[in-house]
Amino acid sequence: MKAKKLESLSLEALWKLFPIVLTSYQPLWKAQFKREKIYLEGVLDLSKIRWIAHIGSTAMESIYAKPIVDILIEVEKDVLLQCFLNDLNQAGYRVMSDQKQRLSLNKGYTENGYADEVFHLHMRHFGDHDELYFRDYLIDFPEEAKAYEALKHTLAKKYKHHRDHYTNEKTDYVHEITQKAKLYYGD
Repeated sequence: MKAKKLESLSLEALWKLFPIVLTSYQPLWKAQFKREKIYLEGVLDLSKIRWIAHIGSTAMESIYAKPIVDILIEVEKDVLLQCFLNDLNQAGYRVMSDQKQRLSLNKGYTENGYADEVFHLHMRHFGDHDELYFRDYLIDFPEEAKAYEALKHTLAKKYKHHRDHYTNEKTDYVHEITQKAKLYYGD
């Protein structure tokens, strides 16, 4: 039986194909990020980019994570995010969400499930980087990281096949920690 193209699948079918799975920290995630960063630096116009950062739970050595490497690219404020779409598409990325001020793409989702390496790319204008506050705070405060991990385990069991609910149920906690982080680090 031939696999269906991802574009033709319903949201529910996609969630079944790509369930929420948490695994213990894997050192290879840092290596995957470094390789992908070098690759992106070779295909994107670096004169428009402020930095490329590893974000999300795979950037934190102390907690379980979905084996998906999240990358934040911050560009100069006067740059249209969509000017990168052609190069990113050629690099294997597909658009998940295209808003004027935020662009989200992914790579590593196949008709047969997850590829060996999966990436979520978040493009933002410089200064729109709450994820960096969140990441750094959880690294600096392991007890908060463990609380976040516990929440993720609970939600992964409850919403294994419903990614939107899984993500939405974490929103308040992520916002609360991000606000603590901004106060702590001095935003």
